[in-house]
Amino acid sequence: MTDEYDVIVIGAGPVGENAADRARKGGLTVAIVEKHLVGGECSFYACSPSKALLRPIHATRASQRVQGSEGARVDRDGVLARRDAWVNRVGTSDRLDDSGQADWLDHAGIDLVRGEARLTGVRTVEVGDRTLRARQAVVLATGSAPLVPDLPGLRAANPWTNREATTSRTVPGRLAVLGGGVVAAELAQVYAALGSTVTVIEQADGLLGRHEPFAGEAVRAALEADGVDVRLSTKAESVDRPGGSGEVTVTLSDGSTVVADELLVAVGRRPATEGLGLEDVGAVTSKPGYVQVTDRMEVVGPEGAPWLYAAGDVTGIALLTHMGKYQGRAVGDLIAARAAGRPDDEPGMTPYATSLGSPQVVFTDPEVAAAGLTEAEARDRGLPVRVVDVPMDSAAGSGLQAEGYQGSARLLVDEDRRVVVGATFVGQDVAELVHAATVAIVGEVPLDTLWHAVPSYPTMSEIWLRLLEEYGL
Repeated sequence: MTDEYDVIVIGAGPVGENAADRARKGGLTVAIVEKHLVGGECSFYACSPSKALLRPIHATRASQRVQGSEGARVDRDGVLARRDAWVNRVGTSDRLDDSGQADWLDHAGIDLVRGEARLTGVRTVEVGDRTLRARQAVVLATGSAPLVPDLPGLRAANPWTNREATTSRTVPGRLAVLGGGVVAAELAQVYAALGSTVTVIEQADGLLGRHEPFAGEAVRAALEADGVDVRLSTKAESVDRPGGSGEVTVTLSDGSTVVADELLVAVGRRPATEGLGLEDVGAVTSKPGYVQVTDRMEVVGPEGAPWLYAAGDVTGIALLTHMGKYQGRAVGDLIAARAAGRPDDEPGMTPYATSLGSPQVVFTDPEVAAAGLTEAEARDRGLPVRVVDVPMDSAAGSGLQAEGYQGSARLLVDEDRRVVVGATFVGQDVAELVHAATVAIVGEVPLDTLWHAVPSYPTMSEIWLRLLEEYGL
């Protein structure tokens, strides 16, 4: 059976859903192909479950930091039950239910095709015994998967990745974590709070290597205060787990060993392109396998281009769900405009902010919220930046959030243009500060204009006033 649509989207995670929705709203017929769960990694194994686990822990600690509050306690079973509700777990089984999101596709007028997709020709996709043809475009939104490195004994040890760690129905007595990035830090804090003895093994000399060093230092101190054993500048050499279950032993580069009941691998991601048929249509990929795209998200290489587009993690541009969704919206609008013969250079159809404006939040306690460049990145680009640092407790609102509030804020100012090119906030409840920074960076708002954006008193947003005063305004 052959089915024809205007647009075929491969991957029904948040990125694919956004691309499909915008194309459908643009008047096009759309099919979306998914081999696993509608909603993808973010809904079931990453963003949603990890934050559902973290929020009760953060709320408990926030309560304990306010004088006059009796505080709260972390209820392990309650935390796990809340996570189960967010991932739509069916009873006590391991099955996750995506019917709600599948129903949304139906309501939006998007046809769902379940199965594994493979590109077999220009605008042609095979899914099992079905052949789908696109009159206009095919969009790749297959995302990324956890990276499990080729470390002796590691794969045979059946380690956890983020998928197992965010959906586990039990809390191991001892948990070893390989990696020191966002996933490693967040889940180390989750399991320490739920009762595990946690050891973090990171070969770099700091945590959160893509953030400002002071952010990683603050998170490390918090993890250690939680009882986590953080071992930096330490490399795992081998893993031993006879039979692939039970106790697991990690041998380290300093000759010591870590023995745990479970081992979480959180050392990065890889593009989910295996079996997709990219080589069959001439798509160009990087050495790690990420799909190469133009600034219009058009895949480089295929005959008859542009007809093949890609958005989200699969491009390797910014491995962040919100940035992938942004790219998906832009791609959907672009395809609809081209199909209708409208100008395709309208605002919003080129995702120009994928690098400089990317915001990110690390949902540890303290939170790390950042947008734009770090100081090192700005100097590598040759920008004449001035670093402005102030403590978060210089804003009156921070003291109302918590007694003895601890945290830091940084702005990076391009001195030639007098605009903000980077911002980092570290502390309790700083996540909501980052969007203002994103607007300032993407909008290239002059500092003299920011000075007139008056923050409410007494809120933590007053930190912007303190930063601008420190700069000299």
